Amino acid sequence: MSVGHYENFPVASLLLPRELREPVGVIYRFARTADDFADEGNDAPATRLEKLQVYGLELARISSGKAPETPLFTDLARIIRAHALPTQLFQDLLDAFSQDVVKNRYADFAEVLDYSRRSANPVGRLLLHLFRKNSAENFAFSDRICSALQLINFWQDVRIDYETKDRIYLPQDEMRGFGVTEEHLRQRLCDAAFQDLMRFQVDRARALMLEGEPLLRNLEGRFRLEIAITVQGGMRILEKLENAGYDMFRHRPTQQWFDWPLLFLRAL
Repeated sequence: MSVGHYENFPVASLLLPRELREPVGVIYRFARTADDFADEGNDAPATRLEKLQVYGLELARISSGKAPETPLFTDLARIIRAHALPTQLFQDLLDAFSQDVVKNRYADFAEVLDYSRRSANPVGRLLLHLFRKNSAENFAFSDRICSALQLINFWQDVRIDYETKDRIYLPQDEMRGFGVTEEHLRQRLCDAAFQDLMRFQVDRARALMLEGEPLLRNLEGRFRLEIAITVQGGMRILEKLENAGYDMFRHRPTQQWFDWPLLFLRAL
């Protein structure tokens, strides 16, 4: 499955045990379709929120032990029961997607992290539940990795988010502190001030990822490899941002076919 719609989700690849590919795929379908409600198409904000609210009602049915009314949530209810997955993690994702409909500027980094707590961290926690690795320590490390991945996605897509969605995840107070304005985004201006701002963001995302990397010591087998490759993929995007002089306006970093052998080697 493509991760183009929801880039922070480790997809149900061949690295995962066969018995867990289906539940990971169901979770991914939930996240992808809900994210599309928030971001894709030409629906008015009220319509987007209504669609997300329908998902919320289906989650409430599952939480109360009632049968869902749609095939996706029938599948979701089954894997929630089979793997004892907390429904609040799915609700957190819906809250984040709903926020994307109504909020397009972030005052400070605390606001960005709070969004990441709901938009990305639930993904890692759900995987840890599936693999029965759901300890408090693992959650703490996973949250750092997932938030770092979310930040990396933001910095990779500064231009796209601004030009297609009028959305800026760069903290407003930090933009002011580095002398960067929305005019930089409007004109695709990658001057010294913008480079300094993005260097700061990249360094912080990398530090957060490294804080979460000890999670790998608590995992084993193909699950460890899957997460290790995901971590290295994020780190590689940061490298590419640096190599491009932080100019994602003209050089949006992506993984190419020749990156995958490198990621695999680094993940071992």
